[in-house]
Amino acid sequence: MYSRTRQARLAAVQAIYQMELTSLDADAVVREFVEHRFAQDVEFSQRTQPDADLFADVVRGVPHRQTEIDRAVAQCLPADWKFSRIDSILRAIFRAATYELLAHNNVPARLLIDEYLGITHAFFQGDEAGFVNAALDRLAHAKRAAEFGPGDDERQD
Repeated sequence: MYSRTRQARLAAVQAIYQMELTSLDADAVVREFVEHRFAQDVEFSQRTQPDADLFADVVRGVPHRQTEIDRAVAQCLPADWKFSRIDSILRAIFRAATYELLAHNNVPARLLIDEYLGITHAFFQGDEAGFVNAALDRLAHAKRAAEFGPGDDERQD
């Protein structure tokens, strides 16, 4: 069973994906999820309820910092990959994870990477998790270097 924070992060990825597809603003999507999906949707009602505050923070924070987030992710992708061309669910995962890496310094980077790898596995069964792991690891080393020791080079997955 997922923890309240993992549920919130999973829902945030879904909400960010929905925002990209529908062009709804963050406040409208947060309201929809909290009032309808968290309360009535079988997917959420049969599991631990998401941490609504974390969910709302991530969903509202991503569009607020999206230019910064997208640039940071693009710098961590292989040279021949364009962020705009990757799968929209992967973009949502990257955006949520990057927002937290930038804004939630109280949560260890390795924990965030593990959380978003778990979420990636909820959506994909192939090589996507390795791709996400490598990019988030590069990003974490760039943005949170102090959390990694001098001999802790980037993992190459």
